Amino acid sequence: MMRGMAQAVKRAYKYRFYPTPGQAAELGRTFGCVRLVYNKALQERTRAYTLDGHRVSYEQSSAALTAWKQTEELGFLNEVSSVPLQQALRHLQAGFANFFAKRAKYPVFKSRKKSRASAEYTRSGFRWREGRLWLAKMDGPLDIVWSRPLPEGAEPSTVTVSKDAAGRWFVSILVEEKIRPLDPAGSAVGVDAGITALVTFSAGEKVANPRHERTDRRKLAKAQRALARKAKGSANRAKARITVARVYARIADRRRDHLHKLSTRLVRENQTVVIEDLTVRTMVKNHSLARAISDASWRELRSMLEYKTQWYGRELVVVDRWFPSSKLCSACGALQEAMPLNVRTWECACGAVHDRDVNAAKNILAAGLADK
Repeated sequence: MMRGMAQAVKRAYKYRFYPTPGQAAELGRTFGCVRLVYNKALQERTRAYTLDGHRVSYEQSSAALTAWKQTEELGFLNEVSSVPLQQALRHLQAGFANFFAKRAKYPVFKSRKKSRASAEYTRSGFRWREGRLWLAKMDGPLDIVWSRPLPEGAEPSTVTVSKDAAGRWFVSILVEEKIRPLDPAGSAVGVDAGITALVTFSAGEKVANPRHERTDRRKLAKAQRALARKAKGSANRAKARITVARVYARIADRRRDHLHKLSTRLVRENQTVVIEDLTVRTMVKNHSLARAISDASWRELRSMLEYKTQWYGRELVVVDRWFPSSKLCSACGALQEAMPLNVRTWECACGAVHDRDVNAAKNILAAGLADK
Protein backbone atom coordinates (compact mmCIF):
# COMPACT_ATOMS: atom_id res chain seq x y z
CA MET A 1 0.00 0.00 0.00
CA MET A 2 1.31 3.42 -0.91
CA ARG A 3 2.14 5.96 1.72
CA GLY A 4 -0.13 8.96 2.27
CA MET A 5 0.52 12.53 1.28
CA ALA A 6 3.44 14.29 2.94
CA GLN A 7 2.49 16.82 5.60
CA ALA A 8 4.34 20.00 6.49
CA VAL A 9 5.49 20.06 10.12
CA LYS A 10 7.66 22.41 12.12
CA ARG A 11 10.76 20.61 13.34
CA ALA A 12 13.72 21.84 15.39
CA TYR A 13 17.27 20.73 14.64
CA LYS A 14 19.70 21.23 17.49
CA TYR A 15 23.48 21.65 17.06
CA ARG A 16 26.46 22.53 19.17
CA PHE A 17 28.42 25.62 18.24
CA TYR A 18 31.57 27.33 19.44
CA PRO A 19 31.26 31.12 19.79
CA THR A 20 34.17 33.53 19.54
CA PRO A 21 34.94 35.47 22.75
CA GLY A 22 33.07 38.44 21.32
CA GLN A 23 30.02 36.35 20.40
CA ALA A 24 30.02 34.69 23.84
CA ALA A 25 30.11 38.10 25.54
CA GLU A 26 27.29 39.44 23.34
CA LEU A 27 25.14 36.36 23.97
CA GLY A 28 25.85 36.55 27.70
CA ARG A 29 24.57 40.13 27.76
CA THR A 30 21.54 39.10 25.72
CA PHE A 31 20.70 36.24 28.08
CA GLY A 32 20.85 38.63 31.04
CA CYS A 33 18.63 41.19 29.34
CA VAL A 34 16.09 38.53 28.31
CA ARG A 35 15.87 37.33 31.91
CA LEU A 36 15.55 40.89 33.24
CA VAL A 37 12.78 41.85 30.79
CA TYR A 38 10.85 38.65 31.48
CA ASN A 39 11.07 39.06 35.26
CA LYS A 40 10.25 42.78 35.21
CA ALA A 41 7.23 42.20 32.94
CA LEU A 42 6.08 39.34 35.18
CA GLN A 43 6.41 41.58 38.23
CA GLU A 44 4.34 44.33 36.60
CA ARG A 45 1.65 41.91 35.42
CA THR A 46 1.48 40.25 38.84
CA ARG A 47 1.06 43.60 40.55
CA ALA A 48 -1.71 44.64 38.15
CA TYR A 49 -3.49 41.29 38.54
CA THR A 50 -3.13 41.14 42.35
CA LEU A 51 -3.98 44.75 43.21
CA ASP A 52 -6.46 45.69 40.48
CA GLY A 53 -7.60 42.36 39.02
CA HIS A 54 -6.37 43.74 35.69
CA ARG A 55 -4.90 41.54 32.98
CA VAL A 56 -2.00 43.12 31.10
CA SER A 57 -1.80 42.40 27.37
CA TYR A 58 1.28 41.70 25.28
CA GLU A 59 0.89 45.10 23.60
CA GLN A 60 0.96 46.85 26.99
CA SER A 61 4.07 44.90 28.04
CA SER A 62 5.74 45.78 24.74
CA ALA A 63 4.97 49.47 25.27
CA ALA A 64 6.41 49.22 28.79
CA LEU A 65 9.60 47.70 27.34
CA THR A 66 9.96 50.70 25.01
CA ALA A 67 9.59 53.00 28.02
CA TRP A 68 12.18 51.05 30.02
CA LYS A 69 14.72 51.43 27.24
CA GLN A 70 14.34 55.21 27.45
CA THR A 71 15.28 55.37 31.13
CA GLU A 72 18.82 55.92 32.33
CA GLU A 73 18.62 52.87 34.59
CA LEU A 74 17.67 50.41 31.84
CA GLY A 75 19.17 52.12 28.81
CA PHE A 76 21.59 49.20 28.41
CA LEU A 77 18.69 47.16 26.97
CA ASN A 78 19.29 49.04 23.71
CA GLU A 79 22.73 47.43 23.42
CA VAL A 80 21.36 43.98 22.57
CA SER A 81 19.02 42.83 19.82
CA SER A 82 15.41 43.78 20.51
CA VAL A 83 14.09 40.55 18.98
CA PRO A 84 14.91 38.18 21.91
CA LEU A 85 13.46 40.75 24.34
CA GLN A 86 10.17 40.84 22.43
CA GLN A 87 10.16 37.04 22.29
CA ALA A 88 10.54 36.91 26.08
CA LEU A 89 7.36 38.98 26.37
CA ARG A 90 5.57 36.66 23.94
CA HIS A 91 6.59 33.61 25.99
CA LEU A 92 5.31 35.33 29.14
CA GLN A 93 2.03 36.09 27.36
CA ALA A 94 1.72 32.41 26.42
CA GLY A 95 2.42 31.44 30.03
CA PHE A 96 -0.41 33.65 31.28
CA ALA A 97 -2.76 32.38 28.57
CA ASN A 98 -2.08 28.80 29.71
CA PHE A 99 -2.56 29.81 33.35
CA PHE A 100 -5.93 31.48 32.76
CA ALA A 101 -7.02 28.49 30.64
CA LYS A 102 -6.04 26.25 33.61
CA ARG A 103 -3.48 24.36 31.51
CA ALA A 104 -0.48 25.42 33.61
CA LYS A 105 0.56 26.96 36.91
CA TYR A 106 1.19 30.66 37.40
CA PRO A 107 4.37 31.84 35.62
CA VAL A 108 7.48 31.97 37.82
CA PHE A 109 10.51 34.24 37.79
CA LYS A 110 13.64 33.20 35.92
CA SER A 111 16.67 32.49 38.11
CA ARG A 112 20.19 33.29 36.95
CA LYS A 113 21.47 30.02 38.40
CA LYS A 114 18.55 27.63 37.83
CA SER A 115 16.89 28.80 34.63
CA ARG A 116 18.21 27.89 31.20
CA ALA A 117 20.18 30.71 29.61
CA SER A 118 18.60 31.21 26.19
CA ALA A 119 17.55 33.77 23.61
CA GLU A 120 15.11 33.31 20.73
CA TYR A 121 15.51 35.10 17.40
CA THR A 122 12.76 35.34 14.81
CA ARG A 123 13.41 35.99 11.11
CA SER A 124 14.19 39.68 11.59
CA GLY A 125 16.86 38.86 14.17
CA PHE A 126 19.15 36.64 12.11
CA ARG A 127 20.49 36.17 8.60
CA TRP A 128 20.69 32.78 6.87
CA ARG A 129 22.78 32.49 3.76
CA GLU A 130 24.18 29.38 2.06
CA GLY A 131 24.13 27.31 5.24
CA ARG A 132 25.66 29.99 7.44
CA LEU A 133 23.94 31.76 10.31
CA TRP A 134 24.50 35.34 11.50
CA LEU A 135 22.71 36.66 14.59
CA ALA A 136 21.79 40.33 15.06
CA LYS A 137 24.52 42.50 16.59
CA MET A 138 27.22 40.02 15.49
CA ASP A 139 29.72 40.58 12.70
CA GLY A 140 30.49 36.93 11.99
CA PRO A 141 28.56 33.66 11.51
CA LEU A 142 28.26 31.06 14.26
CA ASP A 143 30.75 28.19 14.14
CA ILE A 144 28.16 25.40 14.07
CA VAL A 145 29.03 21.69 14.17
CA TRP A 146 26.64 20.27 11.56
CA SER A 147 26.16 16.81 13.09
CA ARG A 148 23.32 16.19 10.62
CA PRO A 149 22.14 18.20 7.63
CA LEU A 150 19.08 20.38 7.57
CA PRO A 151 16.38 19.30 5.08
CA GLU A 152 17.26 20.37 1.56
CA GLY A 153 16.01 23.86 0.82
CA ALA A 154 14.90 24.46 4.42
CA GLU A 155 14.64 28.08 5.53
CA PRO A 156 14.85 28.69 9.31
CA SER A 157 11.91 30.58 10.81
CA THR A 158 13.19 30.76 14.39
CA VAL A 159 16.62 30.31 15.96
CA THR A 160 17.12 29.69 19.68
CA VAL A 161 20.58 29.98 21.21
CA SER A 162 21.26 28.49 24.64
CA LYS A 163 24.05 27.63 27.05
CA ASP A 164 23.68 24.72 29.48
CA ALA A 165 25.04 24.34 33.00
CA ALA A 166 28.03 22.40 31.65
CA GLY A 167 29.08 25.43 29.59
CA ARG A 168 28.06 23.96 26.23
CA TRP A 169 26.56 26.23 23.57
CA PHE A 170 23.64 25.07 21.41
CA VAL A 171 21.62 26.51 18.57
CA SER A 172 18.16 25.13 17.77
CA ILE A 173 16.96 25.88 14.25
CA LEU A 174 13.23 25.62 13.56
CA VAL A 175 12.30 24.78 9.97
CA GLU A 176 9.22 23.63 8.12
CA GLU A 177 9.74 20.13 6.77
CA LYS A 178 7.58 17.80 4.74
CA ILE A 179 7.29 14.36 6.34
CA ARG A 180 5.62 11.50 4.52
CA PRO A 181 3.61 9.07 6.70
CA LEU A 182 4.92 5.52 7.02
CA ASP A 183 3.23 2.65 5.22
CA PRO A 184 0.30 1.35 7.31
CA ALA A 185 1.23 -1.38 9.77
CA GLY A 186 -1.16 -4.09 10.86
CA SER A 187 0.08 -4.35 14.44
CA ALA A 188 -0.77 -2.63 17.70
CA VAL A 189 1.18 -2.68 20.97
CA GLY A 190 0.39 -2.01 24.60
CA VAL A 191 3.24 -0.47 26.57
CA ASP A 192 3.58 -0.80 30.34
CA ALA A 193 6.10 1.58 31.92
CA GLY A 194 8.06 -0.08 34.68
CA ILE A 195 11.08 0.20 36.94
CA THR A 196 12.80 -3.19 36.72
CA ALA A 197 12.25 -2.89 32.96
CA LEU A 198 11.95 0.50 31.30
CA VAL A 199 8.92 -0.70 29.30
CA THR A 200 7.20 -4.02 28.67
CA PHE A 201 5.34 -4.75 25.44
CA SER A 202 2.08 -6.66 25.25
CA ALA A 203 3.81 -9.30 23.08
CA GLY A 204 6.03 -10.14 26.06
CA GLU A 205 9.26 -8.31 25.23
CA LYS A 206 10.91 -6.28 27.98
CA VAL A 207 13.22 -3.36 27.25
CA ALA A 208 15.73 -2.97 30.05
CA ASN A 209 16.06 0.36 31.78
CA PRO A 210 19.64 1.47 31.02
CA ARG A 211 19.65 3.35 34.34
CA HIS A 212 22.10 5.93 33.03
CA GLU A 213 22.00 7.89 36.25
CA ARG A 214 22.89 4.76 38.25
CA THR A 215 25.72 3.88 35.86
CA ASP A 216 27.38 7.24 36.47
CA ARG A 217 26.34 7.54 40.11
CA ARG A 218 29.82 6.86 41.47
CA LYS A 219 31.34 9.52 39.24
CA LEU A 220 28.54 11.91 40.12
CA ALA A 221 28.93 11.29 43.86
CA LYS A 222 32.67 11.96 43.64
CA ALA A 223 32.09 15.23 41.79
CA GLN A 224 29.41 16.31 44.27
CA ARG A 225 31.69 15.58 47.25
CA ALA A 226 34.41 17.67 45.64
CA LEU A 227 31.91 20.49 45.12
CA ALA A 228 30.77 20.36 48.75
CA ARG A 229 34.37 20.82 49.96
CA LYS A 230 34.93 24.01 47.98
CA ALA A 231 34.41 27.40 49.62
CA LYS A 232 31.25 29.18 48.55
CA GLY A 233 31.92 31.94 46.04
CA SER A 234 35.39 30.67 45.16
CA ALA A 235 36.72 30.03 41.65
CA ASN A 236 37.37 26.38 42.57
CA ARG A 237 33.73 25.95 43.54
CA ALA A 238 32.65 27.35 40.17
CA LYS A 239 34.93 24.82 38.42
CA ALA A 240 33.60 21.97 40.57
CA ARG A 241 30.02 22.98 39.76
CA ILE A 242 30.78 22.72 36.03
CA THR A 243 32.25 19.24 36.59
CA VAL A 244 29.02 18.12 38.27
CA ALA A 245 26.98 19.68 35.46
CA ARG A 246 29.00 17.78 32.84
CA VAL A 247 28.24 14.46 34.51
CA TYR A 248 24.53 15.32 34.59
CA ALA A 249 24.70 16.38 30.94
CA ARG A 250 26.27 13.05 29.96
CA ILE A 251 23.49 11.18 31.76
CA ALA A 252 20.78 13.28 30.10
CA ASP A 253 22.30 12.93 26.62
CA ARG A 254 22.56 9.13 26.86
CA ARG A 255 19.04 8.84 28.25
CA ARG A 256 17.56 11.02 25.52
CA ASP A 257 19.35 9.06 22.79
CA HIS A 258 17.98 5.79 24.15
CA LEU A 259 14.42 7.17 24.36
CA HIS A 260 14.58 8.46 20.79
CA LYS A 261 15.61 5.03 19.51
CA LEU A 262 12.90 3.29 21.54
CA SER A 263 10.10 5.67 20.52
CA THR A 264 11.13 5.53 16.85
CA ARG A 265 11.08 1.75 16.92
CA LEU A 266 7.59 1.67 18.49
CA VAL A 267 6.23 4.09 15.89
CA ARG A 268 7.82 2.32 12.92
CA GLU A 269 6.66 -1.17 13.91
CA ASN A 270 3.09 -0.43 15.05
CA GLN A 271 0.06 1.36 13.68
CA THR A 272 -1.35 1.92 17.18
CA VAL A 273 0.61 2.45 20.41
CA VAL A 274 -1.33 2.28 23.69
CA ILE A 275 0.12 3.69 26.92
CA GLU A 276 -1.10 4.59 30.40
CA ASP A 277 -1.74 8.15 31.53
CA LEU A 278 0.88 7.97 34.28
CA THR A 279 1.13 10.84 36.76
CA VAL A 280 4.90 10.87 37.18
CA ARG A 281 4.83 13.97 39.38
CA THR A 282 2.69 12.14 41.94
CA MET A 283 4.64 8.89 41.69
CA VAL A 284 7.97 10.62 42.31
CA LYS A 285 6.67 11.59 45.77
CA ASN A 286 7.21 7.92 46.63
CA HIS A 287 10.83 8.39 47.73
CA SER A 288 11.66 4.70 47.44
CA LEU A 289 10.86 4.87 43.71
CA ALA A 290 11.68 8.49 42.86
CA ARG A 291 15.17 7.91 41.52
CA ALA A 292 14.19 5.00 39.28
CA ILE A 293 11.08 6.77 37.99
CA SER A 294 12.94 9.98 37.21
CA ASP A 295 15.77 8.08 35.53
CA ALA A 296 13.33 6.25 33.28
CA SER A 297 11.98 9.60 31.98
CA TRP A 298 8.51 8.33 31.27
CA ARG A 299 7.17 11.80 30.57
CA GLU A 300 9.84 12.40 27.93
CA LEU A 301 9.07 9.07 26.26
CA ARG A 302 5.38 9.94 26.07
CA SER A 303 6.18 13.33 24.55
CA MET A 304 8.30 11.69 21.85
CA LEU A 305 5.53 9.20 21.06
CA GLU A 306 2.98 12.01 20.80
CA TYR A 307 4.75 13.97 18.09
CA LYS A 308 6.24 11.00 16.24
CA THR A 309 2.89 9.23 15.88
CA GLN A 310 1.43 12.48 14.56
CA TRP A 311 4.29 12.94 12.08
CA TYR A 312 4.24 9.43 10.69
CA GLY A 313 0.52 8.72 10.47
CA ARG A 314 0.32 6.47 13.54
CA GLU A 315 -2.11 6.55 16.47
CA LEU A 316 -1.31 7.01 20.15
CA VAL A 317 -4.05 5.91 22.57
CA VAL A 318 -3.79 6.90 26.25
CA VAL A 319 -5.60 4.73 28.81
CA ASP A 320 -7.08 6.31 31.94
CA ARG A 321 -4.65 6.46 34.86
CA TRP A 322 -7.11 4.64 37.14
CA PHE A 323 -7.42 1.62 34.89
CA PRO A 324 -6.33 -1.43 37.03
CA SER A 325 -3.94 -2.87 34.45
CA SER A 326 -1.81 -4.76 36.99
CA LYS A 327 -4.69 -6.28 38.98
CA LEU A 328 -6.77 -7.48 36.03
CA CYS A 329 -6.34 -10.98 34.62
CA SER A 330 -5.80 -10.63 30.88
CA ALA A 331 -7.09 -14.18 30.34
CA CYS A 332 -10.44 -14.16 32.14
CA GLY A 333 -10.92 -10.55 33.22
CA ALA A 334 -11.05 -11.28 36.96
CA LEU A 335 -9.99 -8.35 39.16
CA GLN A 336 -7.64 -9.02 42.06
CA GLU A 337 -8.22 -7.17 45.32
CA ALA A 338 -4.60 -6.09 45.75
CA MET A 339 -1.33 -6.30 43.87
CA PRO A 340 1.68 -5.11 45.95
CA LEU A 341 4.71 -3.83 44.00
CA ASN A 342 6.88 -6.70 45.21
CA VAL A 343 4.63 -9.26 43.46
CA ARG A 344 6.20 -9.80 40.04
CA THR A 345 4.36 -13.02 39.02
CA TRP A 346 0.96 -14.26 40.10
CA GLU A 347 -1.62 -16.92 39.35
CA CYS A 348 -5.28 -16.19 38.71
CA ALA A 349 -8.11 -18.44 39.93
CA CYS A 350 -8.70 -19.40 36.30
CA GLY A 351 -5.24 -21.04 36.24
CA ALA A 352 -3.43 -18.40 34.17
CA VAL A 353 0.05 -17.54 35.45
CA HIS A 354 1.05 -13.95 34.75
CA ASP A 355 4.20 -11.93 34.61
CA ARG A 356 3.01 -8.72 36.26
CA ASP A 357 4.35 -6.32 33.59
CA VAL A 358 3.41 -8.42 30.55
CA ASN A 359 -0.10 -8.89 31.90
CA ALA A 360 -0.42 -5.14 32.49
CA ALA A 361 0.75 -4.40 28.92
CA LYS A 362 -1.83 -6.84 27.51
CA ASN A 363 -4.60 -5.18 29.51
CA ILE A 364 -3.46 -1.71 28.41
CA LEU A 365 -3.60 -2.79 24.77
CA ALA A 366 -7.08 -4.32 25.16
CA ALA A 367 -8.41 -1.22 26.94
CA GLY A 368 -6.93 1.08 24.31
CA LEU A 369 -8.39 -0.85 21.39
CA ALA A 370 -11.79 -1.05 23.12
CA ASP A 371 -11.87 2.76 23.48
CA LYS A 372 -11.24 3.37 19.77
